[in-house]
Amino acid sequence: MNLPTIEASNQEATGLGNYFIANYPPFAYWKPDYLPQAEAMLSRPAVPGTPLGLYLHIPFCRKRCKFCYFRVYTDKNARDVEQYVTGLMKELELYAATPYIGQRPLNYVYFGGGTPSYLSAKQLTEVFEGIKTRMNWSNPEEVTFECEPGTLQRPKLEALRGLGVTRLSLGIENFQDRILEINGRAHRSPEIFKAYGWCKELGFEQVNIDLIAGMVGETWDNWKDCIKQTLQLAPESITIYQMELPYNTVFSKDMHKPDSDHPDFADWPTKRAWMQYAIDELKANGYDQSSAYTLVKRDAKVSFVYRDALWHGADLIGSGVASFGHLGGMHMQNLDQWDSYLGALEAGKLPFSRAFVLENDEKLIRELVLQLKTGRVEKQYFAEKFGVDIAQRFAEPITTLSKQGFLEQRNGTLAVTSKGLLQIDKELPEFFLAKHRGVRYT
Repeated sequence: MNLPTIEASNQEATGLGNYFIANYPPFAYWKPDYLPQAEAMLSRPAVPGTPLGLYLHIPFCRKRCKFCYFRVYTDKNARDVEQYVTGLMKELELYAATPYIGQRPLNYVYFGGGTPSYLSAKQLTEVFEGIKTRMNWSNPEEVTFECEPGTLQRPKLEALRGLGVTRLSLGIENFQDRILEINGRAHRSPEIFKAYGWCKELGFEQVNIDLIAGMVGETWDNWKDCIKQTLQLAPESITIYQMELPYNTVFSKDMHKPDSDHPDFADWPTKRAWMQYAIDELKANGYDQSSAYTLVKRDAKVSFVYRDALWHGADLIGSGVASFGHLGGMHMQNLDQWDSYLGALEAGKLPFSRAFVLENDEKLIRELVLQLKTGRVEKQYFAEKFGVDIAQRFAEPITTLSKQGFLEQRNGTLAVTSKGLLQIDKELPEFFLAKHRGVRYT
């Protein structure tokens, strides 16, 4: 069977592979060979004033979504969860013992997954208290917590509110039960409305909901209904992703099976049309676009500290199995298997599997491509931080993308057009170094 892949330059079918640009250089270039430099970096003090964040990967789920490519587990019991939490706490102890981290205050904290809300209120309390006794949790600007609606109960949300969570992100994805079932989601629509109601009653500062354009079974009528129901909920922010088919999902693996009856996937023009419809409707009803994927309620006090700090070069401890971090101008990823991750911690070692040491030009490109996702970058920022005129340094890709209607230069700003934002991840590799283009991203 011949399957479409993302290497085809003119591809508009949804093929196998990652489009979403989460970092630079591509993960395929991160190697164990760089680990000695990463470990040596931790033995030195950090540059004063560098913000520090903490990401905690909670890899447990009730069910694996058929489009999910993260390291998650659906077969773990309470004892396994306890063992994992113990490992997480050990990892934070090891970080806190390094000169680079020490007792630097946490500026932002992000609980991602998997499903952080899979944990019970008691387990969550233990996790939060464990972090606070090991790290400097004096006054983080933002504490984000991802939730699957069906795992939430009011007492659990009360616990999260009391523990200091400022921003909840609900993985709704779609409001129709049939589509949720086809795509392997564990929750159903009644759980969405119960969970959201509790979130608002308890007064969380910011509630975000996630949607996915292009889930299997999606139609124009369904998508319009999703946006209508989103507007009725009126969350502070909305994140919309366009469906991908990374190589290690249930859907992508099924496509490789001979004679498999795999479902039809919406093509990219259709997904972009659905995305544009959502943006237009939300803007017409009191929302502004904050990035290629996010819209925020107009005049609401909405911030994305995690995103904005990380995309401007802040440090991030990536804790948990398979987690990614960025410290001291270096990337690192943890071991991605349960036993090896916990085994390294039991041996008193930080559980790194691979790393990458960025040259100054790579740091520049990383910040540029990530910040372009917000729709605009300030040339002065890069001139002051890197001593580079990005209009000259990237004249060729800027010219190419401007001719295609994706970019505009305005009074010291490089702005992404609405058309460009709809397919930003497809165009960002234009700014990559030549050696980093045309490779498998992961």
